[in-house]
Amino acid sequence: MNAAVPVIGVVAPSGSGKTTLLRQLVAVLRQRGLRIGYLKHAHHSFDLDVPGKDSFELRAAGAAQTLLASRERWALLVEEPAAVDPDLNAMLARFETAQLDLILVEGFKHARYPKIEVYRAATGQPVLYPTDPDIIAVASAEPLPVVPHPPHLPLQDVPAIAAFILRQVAH
Repeated sequence: MNAAVPVIGVVAPSGSGKTTLLRQLVAVLRQRGLRIGYLKHAHHSFDLDVPGKDSFELRAAGAAQTLLASRERWALLVEEPAAVDPDLNAMLARFETAQLDLILVEGFKHARYPKIEVYRAATGQPVLYPTDPDIIAVASAEPLPVVPHPPHLPLQDVPAIAAFILRQVAH
């Protein structure tokens, strides 16, 4: 795990509200002065570029790395056809940690790192915390179905979840 910058993840089945919670958390934590990195595990192929653009066409032609740069941002796309999912630690190592105070991760639920589970009974999916000792809290708007459970955070109270994260990373 990246020792230079604390890492906290948010895990849950698809459709549980992970991205919504993370979007709100980033805003609250940013207001508190933190510089946040964000890492998302995608279960499918994705593109940051569009067909017809030069960079897309050159990557499609076989460029192993494509760097898109503008005045406001840059992104490096690296082609790594692999039969396995990306490794969390390898992806974390790619961040410029000198410019970050905290990295929030969406997904990588099978990796060993501190995670907050988002639980919604309406998804019909079982909770993850009984079999994952790395889940440090559960954010939910409803009672948790399995006892004992990690700390229960009110899903609708994003400032309380942010305060919990700040307490965790202060250790």
